[in-house]
Amino acid sequence: MRLTNQQINESTNQHPMTLYQIDAFSDKLFGGNPAAVIPLEQWLPDTLMQDIAMENNLSETVFFVPSKKEGIDFDIRWFTPALEINLCGHATLASGYVLFNLLGFVKPAIKFHSKSGELVVTKREDLIYLDFPSWKPERFDGYDERLVDALGIKELVAVYKYRDLLVELINEKAVRDCRPDFTLIKKLGDKIIITAQGTKADFVSRFFAPTAGIDEDPVTGSAHSSLIPFWSEKLGVKKMTAQQLSFRGGTLYCEQHGDRVSMGGNCVFYMKGEITRVNS
Repeated sequence: MRLTNQQINESTNQHPMTLYQIDAFSDKLFGGNPAAVIPLEQWLPDTLMQDIAMENNLSETVFFVPSKKEGIDFDIRWFTPALEINLCGHATLASGYVLFNLLGFVKPAIKFHSKSGELVVTKREDLIYLDFPSWKPERFDGYDERLVDALGIKELVAVYKYRDLLVELINEKAVRDCRPDFTLIKKLGDKIIITAQGTKADFVSRFFAPTAGIDEDPVTGSAHSSLIPFWSEKLGVKKMTAQQLSFRGGTLYCEQHGDRVSMGGNCVFYMKGEITRVNS
């Protein structure tokens, strides 16, 4: 249901909303994954937040409000241009950057409450670190036989699943050379991670989510909730460096901690703007 202009005006009439655009998981402008970060005093209607995310047309727009829950600083939600999602890494990283570097948050850790539980964000020198759930994927042999064609690959090693399909490929070159058919991937219905052992990084990946309105996500923190436990077990290590091989590219510094994972990255400030009330 679309909001009327009057309803939009009532929602935004408290004062203009500030929008920050941050390039996450990158140490250079125009790299990593851009996120729109919108701090709020109270939640807007869901339909309005979705419309703002659609208008921003970035992979994610994140909103957060001061929390009333004991021991929690903010409640946080993420929207793609098409729908709300339950977890987003790069937009949470960007939120941490905005709070620590632009809004003067002084505690050593930010505690968010989300649909995926409590998320803690910390700052270590120039890096922002996320504490996320560990989603170890399990072997999945019931995948659609069209998957190879959908990914535009010649072969795969194995398929695993937690929230998303995780497809292991033979090497980094196979990940780089993948030419996905996004129309077919959308028909298959799953978000898909492709991954392989890296040459300069411990592992590499790409992420496709046309079902969520994102053909290829530049850098995907939530996918690393599955990638970190997968590669930690496979490589027999707890600390790893990861690269996402999208056009923009991104680097993540990863650690496995039991039922949690941490992933760190740089952020670069790009833009600050205002969303003002909509006139009838």
